[in-house]
Amino acid sequence: MDAAAAPRELSQQTLTALAAELKQIARRLGFQQLGIADTRLGTDADHLARWLAAGRHGDMSYMSRLVEARTDPARLMPGTLRVISVRMDYWPVRAADATRLLETPARAYVARYALGRDYHKVLRQRLKRLAGELVTRIGPFGYRVCVDSAPLLEKALARNAGLGWIGKHTNVLNKQAGSWFVLGELLTDLPLPLDVPASNHCGSCRACLDVCPTQAIVAPYELDARRCISYLTIELKGPIPVEFRRAIGNRIFGCDDCQLVCPWNKFAQPTGEQDFSVRHGLDDAGLIELFGWSEANWSDRTAGSAIRRPGYAGWLRNLAIALGNAPAGPEVVAALRARRETADSMVREHVEWALHQHQAH
Repeated sequence: MDAAAAPRELSQQTLTALAAELKQIARRLGFQQLGIADTRLGTDADHLARWLAAGRHGDMSYMSRLVEARTDPARLMPGTLRVISVRMDYWPVRAADATRLLETPARAYVARYALGRDYHKVLRQRLKRLAGELVTRIGPFGYRVCVDSAPLLEKALARNAGLGWIGKHTNVLNKQAGSWFVLGELLTDLPLPLDVPASNHCGSCRACLDVCPTQAIVAPYELDARRCISYLTIELKGPIPVEFRRAIGNRIFGCDDCQLVCPWNKFAQPTGEQDFSVRHGLDDAGLIELFGWSEANWSDRTAGSAIRRPGYAGWLRNLAIALGNAPAGPEVVAALRARRETADSMVREHVEWALHQHQAH
């Protein structure tokens, strides 16, 4: 972050030209789109307050902290006038077919965004370069890079910046690109011209609501994180409630079902970003193989990956559930029994549940 103010007052003509140039630079840096929004988030603040009051954030206590900052970017960086929002496609070119994988219960399903390098690292570096390009043109100015790392309503800001609308599944959707992209922001004190907010095009479709394995989308545009497989397998640090374990199937990190059925994703394009290429065969790996990884194996093979977030115990917990849902066989039972004595108490509980599913005690 550069906390200094712009060295001089820029004319509106200069700011307009700068905004147009920013969009060209963004594409050169690997972003598919850049938009500019102001800091107003009135109705979105109300939505967040209701969501938190209903307890739908589950154990994500950080969501209830710094609420005022989430709804006012200027509280994160005093002097903020605009939010530069960017998106980058992440669907890997050579990844195994996602739908087929979900129908193959002996294989592990990893959310497509997590198959390559951690997108937080990729976008943060590119946004720093974007800010650097601005500095070379106008001199020092105030900015802060954010990539899902600060209390910020990034989806609402992306919508206001024209990058897409928030769909019924609560992901951002773009008419030309679907939803297989990640977001990042640059808070700035530059009074750049605003882009037109995106309009909603979900219509009467409810495919995402109907497909959700745990009915986490409790109403259009309303997600109960406590039921969401992405929350359960990534953010939740303790035991996964028994009521959701069968529905999790073979999803060991995240869930893409609501995106896989979305009609708008027929327009999505595979990413050309090499950092998002599949690593260690995680697009189509066997459950037993992954369950056999030692902590050293796991640490080595998930270096620089978002898969590290739930920790090694969370990794084993998720795999134990998937093995409990896998086709019965002596190899599955043997793999589970091998973890009875070596895993921590949380993992052991999930292993026992899985063995019970195969009537092997």
